[in-house]
Amino acid sequence: MAKIVEQIKPLIEPTLTELGYTLYDIEYVKEGKAWYLRIYIDKPGGVTLEDCVSASEHVSEVIDETADSIIKGAYYLEVSSPGAERPLKTAADVEAAIGKWVYASFYQSIDGEKDIQGRLLEANDDYYVIEKKVKTRRQSVEIPKSQVSLIRLAIEL
Repeated sequence: MAKIVEQIKPLIEPTLTELGYTLYDIEYVKEGKAWYLRIYIDKPGGVTLEDCVSASEHVSEVIDETADSIIKGAYYLEVSSPGAERPLKTAADVEAAIGKWVYASFYQSIDGEKDIQGRLLEANDDYYVIEKKVKTRRQSVEIPKSQVSLIRLAIEL
């Protein structure tokens, strides 16, 4: 289904950009007997329900006009925000998250831990540097990117 996503992206991205949105991600997945085309959008200040409705209407028109040969059969179109605790999928996402609170889980435990929450201080090609709270102090931890199964924004408690 990656092929469908790759073909849909260049068709809808200009329309979303024109409307003031950033295309965050696209998924084309089967759940039960139904297929879903999920489009995640973002914009500075966050996405409202009205933004999702507007983007959905415009994207639907573009897909109906140009994508009939790409998607065969019925599907549901869903447009939404990636959410407050969105995964950091690209280098640009990670760069934008510097200084923000994140959650990372690991393939294997690191120093007896399977995950970490803290402020993302730095990211390079090999490591994430995350500052975590340890009782009343803060500690910076270097986590090899190769050991991270998931990194996402998190809400600081």
